[in-house]
Amino acid sequence: MSDIETVVTRTRKIETLLRTQYHAEGKGLHQLVTSCEERLPHDVIGKLRYIATIRNKIVHEEDYQLENSRDFITTCNECEKELTPRSSRFIWRAAITLMTLITLAALFFYYENWDTLSKHIYLKS
Repeated sequence: MSDIETVVTRTRKIETLLRTQYHAEGKGLHQLVTSCEERLPHDVIGKLRYIATIRNKIVHEEDYQLENSRDFITTCNECEKELTPRSSRFIWRAAITLMTLITLAALFFYYENWDTLSKHIYLKS
């Protein structure tokens, strides 16, 4: 994947999160951040400005090269994680944990009581 494709793909995800979760309005990432700046976590605003600047440079400047793509991707991951609603992450973790506990409890129950239960399952003729 080229640098341009990586940058554009990652910024589109962030733009979508800003529009859907924070009701941001505008054309570019800078405008989106400005429109919902008061609703954003404070530590993310600087990172979003960095991402928007990199995106504008790589798209509009012909000779621009992304110096450290690993740092850019790390920053994008941090922003996506911070912008994703926490409640949904909490709910998914709770649901998976609950299902795992119920499954383990059922396995333990059947393991302990298999001799008794197997008599009722396999009817002898």
